[in-house]
Amino acid sequence: MSDAPILPRDPAALPDALPRGAEIPADQDPFAEGILMKHQADWLADPSPLKIASKGRRTGITYAEMLDATLIAAASREAGGDNVFYIGDTKEKGREAIGYVAHFAKVVAGELAGIEEFLFEDGQADGSTKFISAYRVRFASGFRVEALSSNPANIRGLQGIVVIDEAAFHRDVREVIDAVNALLIWGGKVRVISTHNGILNPFNELITEAKAGKNKFNVHHIPFQAAVDNGLYERVCLVRGRVPTPESKAEWEADIRGAYGTRTAKMRQELDAIPTDAEGAALTRVLIERVADRSVPVVRWQLGDDFRSLSKEGREAVQKDFCERELKSILAALDKRRGHVFGQDFARSGDVSSLRVYEMGADLVRRLRLILEMRNITFDAQRDTLFYIVDRLPRFLKGALDATGNGSAHAESAALKYGDSIIEVKLTAQWYQANGGAYVEAFTDQTVTVAADEDEIRDHQALQYVNGVIRVPEDHRNKGQDGQNRHGDNAIAGMLAWFASRQESHDYGYTPVSALDQAGGLGFATGGTSLNTGDRTLW
Repeated sequence: MSDAPILPRDPAALPDALPRGAEIPADQDPFAEGILMKHQADWLADPSPLKIASKGRRTGITYAEMLDATLIAAASREAGGDNVFYIGDTKEKGREAIGYVAHFAKVVAGELAGIEEFLFEDGQADGSTKFISAYRVRFASGFRVEALSSNPANIRGLQGIVVIDEAAFHRDVREVIDAVNALLIWGGKVRVISTHNGILNPFNELITEAKAGKNKFNVHHIPFQAAVDNGLYERVCLVRGRVPTPESKAEWEADIRGAYGTRTAKMRQELDAIPTDAEGAALTRVLIERVADRSVPVVRWQLGDDFRSLSKEGREAVQKDFCERELKSILAALDKRRGHVFGQDFARSGDVSSLRVYEMGADLVRRLRLILEMRNITFDAQRDTLFYIVDRLPRFLKGALDATGNGSAHAESAALKYGDSIIEVKLTAQWYQANGGAYVEAFTDQTVTVAADEDEIRDHQALQYVNGVIRVPEDHRNKGQDGQNRHGDNAIAGMLAWFASRQESHDYGYTPVSALDQAGGLGFATGGTSLNTGDRTLW
């Protein structure tokens, strides 16, 4: 039998992954080697005024945050010192947090600071006063850390740094967050920490908005597995006086996950930071059709295997003929006053290689102007077709290409030609997690358009919540209108183009030809627009 902790089967009774404030060894130095884990250090290193931790249970973020609170409260005003207010969802959480502070005050700040229990005078909206239980540690700097046992009504009156712990379980978390934002006026900061409590909870909505760029919160995703990978079990053994082994670690983790039995969704929410109900379709057909544009051309190009037997010159002739015949007039009609971006989900055979061009509207709407679907098109023909399109994009800003697998060489060719205007994207779970929600939000906001095309609609319906991440499931296949397999290819290309549109890009100017002529420039007699795109001038 290993020396791993024996865990009960009730998740509510699971022992803490990290010790609570009162249980920290008296001599434990949080800065000692092997104490802080990577995700804790990353959290502390983030200076953002607004930040969120979407976490699994007992992954040590409250511990890290209270260490930061101690250092801030112990510092002088000149050194950046300030008051810190901790708002937990229960009185016990407040007691735990302030226990960490009392320990750190002694070990890190060198102060013998005791915990005071007092009544916090909380002004109510009707002008009355309510006293709520609170804990406090005072520092010689004159600053303090206070742990309030419930949501204060007069939170706008607080001044300093506010930490909202287990935010998803507060009664009025949205109201609390809106209130503490007022602290930013005087240089305060807001930290929101929580496990999830459902996909429709305001905490999850706040994260979705942050990923879509609708607020300024910086999001840290800290699932239980990340903490385990960062050494969580080894820390547990360190403070419990045990010797970790690979066998005891595997048993420990299996016991923790096994405690949830068949309640997989509950386990994913509490440990993997995936809100319940975050499974199934990410977009409804109604949402997709609401932004459909019937004017968008969908160009489909498929060749037989005999194309490969042609000479290099023959293949180039076929490719050039296709571009001149099918793409030239579409590209010539693009608005030369507007910037353009593209995304491509690469495929050589089997699936569709989808390329999408968006026009960046002055109203921030990304308007689809072209879909090119390629099947069984050779690498060189796809490369030359991509170059044909990009060379003719007015005010080309950014392009994002799938650089996974076979797409890596294709993306590299584009990056070599167009430099940092090209983003080579590895389609990992982390990338989808960072960008899937923002793309789906664009449909809700109607800040993106799609083609009024059945395959296009169904490709976007293929976007699913897979373990809480919006992507096309690996095993998903459906038949297109031509009877051939599809893998949500247009949706992936759309997400790539949306991603490209949100990246910082150069501002390319344009000058009417007539103005150049009057200034003694190039002297063209015809009207039109000159587009300076770095090393290329397009007419």
